[in-house]
Amino acid sequence: MESLPLGNKVSTLPVDFPRRLLEGLDEGVLAVDPEGTILFCNPRFAAMLSSLPEDLLGLGLIRFLGPPDQKAFASLLRDPGEGTFRREVRMVRKDGSEVPAFLSAKPARLGGQKAYCLAAVDLSEMRRAESVSRITEEQSRQSQKMEAIGRLASGVAHDFNNFLTAINGFSAFLLDMVEEESPLRPGLLEISRAGDRAASLTKQLLAFGRKRALAPQPVDVNGVVSEMHRMLRSLIGEDVELVLGLDPSAGSVLFNPGQMEQIILNLSLNARDAMPKGGRLAVETLNVALDPAFREVPPPEEAGAPFVRIRFADNGMGMDAEVRDRLFEPFFTTKKSGRGTGLGLSTVYSIVKQCGGHITVESEPGSGTAFQVYLPRTRTRTKGKRPLQADHQPPQYRGAETILVAEDEYSVRKLIRNLLSGNGYLVLEASDGLEALAVIREYQGPIHMLLTDVVMPNLNGRLLAEEVGRLRPDIRVLYMSGYSGDSVVRCGIMEGENPFLAKPFTPQALAKKVRERLEMPAVKQA
Repeated sequence: MESLPLGNKVSTLPVDFPRRLLEGLDEGVLAVDPEGTILFCNPRFAAMLSSLPEDLLGLGLIRFLGPPDQKAFASLLRDPGEGTFRREVRMVRKDGSEVPAFLSAKPARLGGQKAYCLAAVDLSEMRRAESVSRITEEQSRQSQKMEAIGRLASGVAHDFNNFLTAINGFSAFLLDMVEEESPLRPGLLEISRAGDRAASLTKQLLAFGRKRALAPQPVDVNGVVSEMHRMLRSLIGEDVELVLGLDPSAGSVLFNPGQMEQIILNLSLNARDAMPKGGRLAVETLNVALDPAFREVPPPEEAGAPFVRIRFADNGMGMDAEVRDRLFEPFFTTKKSGRGTGLGLSTVYSIVKQCGGHITVESEPGSGTAFQVYLPRTRTRTKGKRPLQADHQPPQYRGAETILVAEDEYSVRKLIRNLLSGNGYLVLEASDGLEALAVIREYQGPIHMLLTDVVMPNLNGRLLAEEVGRLRPDIRVLYMSGYSGDSVVRCGIMEGENPFLAKPFTPQALAKKVRERLEMPAVKQA
């Protein structure tokens, strides 16, 4: 092995060590003459340009730089001075693709001739990491923003639901009392319709503010989309072609069926609004996997695809980057005043995030829009569908039992008292949990049911029910609330597991739920 001379010393390194060192570097290294012709380059630099070193020798480096960088490098060649060239550049491969790189050049002499030694660092991986980081940070900021506004929306919706319970309940109560020909009836109908519209908006607020899906169950995505096909067909209009592309192998997700329907409905109606002159809406399902930047990748064979994707693609007006950036903000809308609340897409975003899913959007002006909703798959089998029940109501929901109503909102309490008394029940009242306990202790007669608000001052509905269960084990409990999110969950109430009546409710819904609960066996509170 020949030695490599180093000044006055002799190294034991092999003579070809400099070449092997250059070839092993992760950075690109090259040398060019004063005209910019490549005299030497290591394999790493050649790989950045998808070439081999021998294919680049004799070619001008300037041809592999983008136009702005060509001018800067040409200026260096004309007037090298004693400085160095340090610049982030876009290097262009033969196929036209670009690679970001940091290029530094310094004048040198090779074999007595002027030359330039250059180093090039590929920035592709760094840019990808920065992109993922930006996406993650933006997702975090968006989630924090949604959480804060969600808490506000939930509180506002709760108060509205109390008001709407009284408004809708008393208007329905009065409508039952007035004759069809009464001059009061048209005004009462308008009040009732306005209350229904307000209740629909409040439901969207609650869905937006909800922290988790309550009592989720395995939901067959294809089944829900198929069942909603006829309704969507009528809602989006005859001038919009609705096309379903459902993958038979698309899996199931753990979800609240009502929230799944809300996602499908909101995104379909959003697509319709983007096609005022008609068009085409395609709804497709597929099992997929995602990388950290939320891009679809082949699923690992051993684990299978972890997400079910529902894609909503229209050929409507599309949107620019400014609109896309604000798309999921609450109350943001591009529709004319009175045509939209700006809650549809923010509600969808909130629901998807609550179940651990993701939502992305692709859109350009004039090129349509595609929303991709990714929901985590579950291996749990979906339950069989329940047989359709005949659409009829029993003739009446009346009774003679004694019911204790615990409700802190006076107007709601008064409405419930009037409705239940009108159906034959004996009604006792309490304005909070502590007052309800006092009634339980002092009233000597039987009390068959406790109808209690969940969130109340002094003592919430769940704790009240526990105390009442100890004092009167045979009493039945029916919960009600204008909340349907985290506030209810924190009180220990889960929709689907506990007898529950959501506000606002109609007189018929109240009467039916009370009768059903009274006829069920009493359940001792934990």
